[in-house]
Amino acid sequence: MNRYPLWKYLLVAATLVVGFVYTLPNFYGEVPAVQVSPHRSTLKADSALMNRVEETLKKGSIAASGVFLDATSVKARFGDTDAQLKAKDLLQSQLGNDYVVALNLLSNSPGWLRSIGALPMYLGLDLRGGVHFLLQVDMKAAIAKKVEATLIDIRSALREKKIQYGGAAREGQAISVRFRDKAERDKALLEIARVIPDLETKAVDDAAEFRMVATLKLTAQRKTQEFALQQNITTLRNRVNELGVAEPIIQQQGADRVVVQLPGVQDTAKAKDILGRTATLEVRMVDDDATNNPSTVQSAVGGQVPFGDELYFERGGVPILIKRQVVLTGDRINDAQPGFDNQTHEPAVHINLDGAGARIFQQVTRESVGKRMAILLFEKGKGEVVTAPVIRSEIGGGRVQISGRMTTQEASDVALLLRAGALAAPMEIIEERTVGPSLGAENIRIGFHSTWYGFTAIAVFMIAYYVLFGLFSVTALAANVLFLVALLSMLQATLTLPGMAGIALTIGMAIDANVLINERIREELRGGNTPQAAIYAGYDRAWGTILDSNITTLIAGLFLFLLGSGPVKGFAVVLCLGILTSIFSAVVVSRALANLYYGSRRRLEGISIGQVWRPQATAKG
Repeated sequence: MNRYPLWKYLLVAATLVVGFVYTLPNFYGEVPAVQVSPHRSTLKADSALMNRVEETLKKGSIAASGVFLDATSVKARFGDTDAQLKAKDLLQSQLGNDYVVALNLLSNSPGWLRSIGALPMYLGLDLRGGVHFLLQVDMKAAIAKKVEATLIDIRSALREKKIQYGGAAREGQAISVRFRDKAERDKALLEIARVIPDLETKAVDDAAEFRMVATLKLTAQRKTQEFALQQNITTLRNRVNELGVAEPIIQQQGADRVVVQLPGVQDTAKAKDILGRTATLEVRMVDDDATNNPSTVQSAVGGQVPFGDELYFERGGVPILIKRQVVLTGDRINDAQPGFDNQTHEPAVHINLDGAGARIFQQVTRESVGKRMAILLFEKGKGEVVTAPVIRSEIGGGRVQISGRMTTQEASDVALLLRAGALAAPMEIIEERTVGPSLGAENIRIGFHSTWYGFTAIAVFMIAYYVLFGLFSVTALAANVLFLVALLSMLQATLTLPGMAGIALTIGMAIDANVLINERIREELRGGNTPQAAIYAGYDRAWGTILDSNITTLIAGLFLFLLGSGPVKGFAVVLCLGILTSIFSAVVVSRALANLYYGSRRRLEGISIGQVWRPQATAKG
């Protein structure tokens, strides 16, 4: 009746072992470290960079307890913060601006734990320390950028309909287009009103020419500002996630501000670099005449760049002169995915353009057959020519491919940068705050002690009131905490002060299930059932009540997670995971202990569950 099959005992033992192993890294603490990562997507973290870091540290007589390479960076561990700071300064001076050298904290757990993916939980800003920024979006610049993009659309629309115009330029927040005669201007007014409905257009007659002045409608300006804010939030989130910051908080505050919290980042300069790092794509035409003239190229390298051109370098280091006029920008990209060239089978990036971008690209390639088109990637204000192929034929459909001297990893990185997009408008840091590790350590100490004191008080009460079954309950409660911490570690969730409150609440909720079971067993004993039957009925009949109560709490926790943000989400994650682990530990683990101790006894006279009060029989008169 109260015997588990062998596989159930093995299952419980296995879960306890796995829980212990994945909880263990949280007790080893962290050590100071320095992280070296490439500043630009075209540079890679590889064994050559690791060797360079090791040689630099060796020459500087700075002892590192370990230097290793991961997917995106090289990390070096140190015994104390003094060595960490010296190593950071030395590496930054030797590696230059092509690499970001940042302070970090790494787990001090043994290598065998790291090899199986057993890592400690991330700690939130209030526990680990980190940086807090409040950024303000420059909405005027967002409008100006939208006007600039609209100017390109107007030029494209007029060329497509073969409407003759003298010139088009941006004047403040307005666009002015000049025409030689009134008829052409009237055609342009009708065409622009049809193609670009977000514009308000009007005719202006000067003494010598006819002009059309276009401005963005108020509704379009508001939409542009809202898009700029949301695009910046998305871009920041993608950039921060790409650079490996754990569980950042990036959310809107007010109409034009963004809050960014980066837990565990010690270096404010590193955090600012993360926030500013974006990648943008530009398509421009190559000045073939100047590029094919060696003397012109040599003069450009010497500083005399022809008017209307800019000097860039292809990936092989070959100088190339690119026209200043931008044909297409990364704003027109709907998607970018890594892949391979169908003909050469080299790594490539496949880009899908939106409707307007596809029309512009088709028109430019139709008019420029036989000429070279350059695709430039800009990062931190520095542009690089990714590829500059010759246009063989008109390209329609909005599908573009970038290839040429790229590795598979580089193609993946470039695609990711392009998907993340650029900042839709500049942002300025108006508030900067750093939470020190010492304050975080104090919060950890307080939270740990409060949880430990609560657990101890519950354990004393349960053992005193339910004796051996109280010990079973306390053991199951300890297993529940073990499972919860192990799950948080496996998921690499971020633990905050509200999360620690969730752990304390989970302890109280988990023991409640065992109280229900123990009281049900007592009730069965009072009813005259045998001890074995009472144990069976107690667990079996209490299960429904435990399940119902936990499901209702789980529903509330899920809505907290879905609708909440920041600390509320952290609390909800711990609460939901704690409910799942408490059901398993309260029912399966505690019953396994009871079955193991009492299940093999055929003639069981009594069980150790404290005083069972039976009503006294009344004499019949």
